[in-house]
Amino acid sequence: MINTVKRIAIISEHASPIALFGGVDSGGQNVYVGQLAKNLALLGYEVDVFTRRDNNRFPKIFPWIKGVRIIHVPAGPSEFIPKEDLFPYMTQFTEYTARFLKNNKKYDIIHANFWMSGFVAMNLKRSLGIPFVITFHALGHVRRLHQREADKFPEIRSMIEDSIMKEADHIIAECPQDKEDMIHFYTHAKPEKITIIPCGFDPSELWPMKKNSARTALWFKSDEKLILHLGRMVPRKGVDNVIYGFALCIKNYHINARLIIGGGETSIPELFILSPEISRLQRIASEEGISDKIYFTGQLSRSELKYYYSAADMFVTTPWYEPFGITPIEAMACGTTVIGSNVGGIKYTVVDGETGFLVSTHCPKELSERMAYLYKRPAVRNIFQKQAIKRANDFFTWERVVADIATLYKKVLHTRSVRLEEEVFSLGDRKLFL
Repeated sequence: MINTVKRIAIISEHASPIALFGGVDSGGQNVYVGQLAKNLALLGYEVDVFTRRDNNRFPKIFPWIKGVRIIHVPAGPSEFIPKEDLFPYMTQFTEYTARFLKNNKKYDIIHANFWMSGFVAMNLKRSLGIPFVITFHALGHVRRLHQREADKFPEIRSMIEDSIMKEADHIIAECPQDKEDMIHFYTHAKPEKITIIPCGFDPSELWPMKKNSARTALWFKSDEKLILHLGRMVPRKGVDNVIYGFALCIKNYHINARLIIGGGETSIPELFILSPEISRLQRIASEEGISDKIYFTGQLSRSELKYYYSAADMFVTTPWYEPFGITPIEAMACGTTVIGSNVGGIKYTVVDGETGFLVSTHCPKELSERMAYLYKRPAVRNIFQKQAIKRANDFFTWERVVADIATLYKKVLHTRSVRLEEEVFSLGDRKLFL
């Protein structure tokens, strides 16, 4: 019975692993896809990542690292398009990818990322018979519940997601809440087809640095109090709540600190005005009278992150909802205490009262209280930091995560092989009675 996996097609229509961190459409999925591909290659697999070509300078086939190629799929104009507007180009994406798969070596399995990639994979399975697994990264029904009219994805998204769940050979949920949401909101999400495998961090990329060394590298003073937020600059990340909480911490508890906010479309301060979200956040800071206490870094490279995580006294992230959230894990890996909202993946990765604190969304007062508590009790903060490092390394390294995903691939192919054999035997039995 053959169940080995040699060649894998990863589909990630809008999130390329070579995109920079912190843009509107660049974030956790880019990291996930890149680390998945890298670590699968280290395990000996051949991997092709199919992503939409949004820049004419990119070659059609880009040999990224040993064992991994980036296939830039022509689908729509070769320019940035918000992911909310990409679905009309997915038929073109599917047709090109189908031709590519037919003309190249046999692919054993497809791993789709996000619902539009799932749409592509579902159609490729129908036409080419290649099995697929999917990581959704976010669910349309949940997003619509939280963002309401601000959600600009087509209404058909949830229906397509349900079809994908029916036809997928297996589904990866990134945390228990992710699995619960699938089962609750989608008719065809069957528990036996869903496995929880989290996201991770790379210990060769992120590790605890000496705080003073990290601050020196970033030109921060060694004795100042620093609070950090990193992530995409979009409203659902709740950065406004972080600013309001920080302002209350200064006002009510007289904590003289600085808030660092990382992420955005550019690293040039003069161009921040072009980002609607950064402009909105700057106005809030001005209204709260704390503009001089907040530093917007703009876009950051992956190589810079360990310095920011290590320089901070605490990392704060309060999104409205979060399917997983890679930044809390990365902060924990660098030995930084996390205060995060009690939602989705954050309540799975951060252990309240052990590695950090969980707080309510849209509640700046509660957030300010936790910030002040940690500053007034440095011994508690130090204990949390040590426990955060241990938890991150025990459960959330990419090596461990991708090993679990590779095992899942083999299980999917084994199950598929058994089913096909049973169908052949069943067909043979029917022929005997004709």
